[in-house]
Amino acid sequence: MKVLLDIKDNKAEFVMELLESLSFVKAETISAPKARFLKEFKEAVDEVNMAKQGKVKLKTADQLLNEL
Repeated sequence: MKVLLDIKDNKAEFVMELLESLSFVKAETISAPKARFLKEFKEAVDEVNMAKQGKVKLKTADQLLNEL
């Protein structure tokens, strides 16, 4: 399982040390832009899944082009 955490800068070093001390956890620091991309990508996937379930209606390509 992968988990994305948002940790205050003044606590990040402590949390990383704690995670790295656990043999069953692999911790990796990522940049803020990469974290934002991953969050937005997950939201997009969730929206597509909701559309497949009929819970949300997505815009058509024509509707998107008309907005430009």
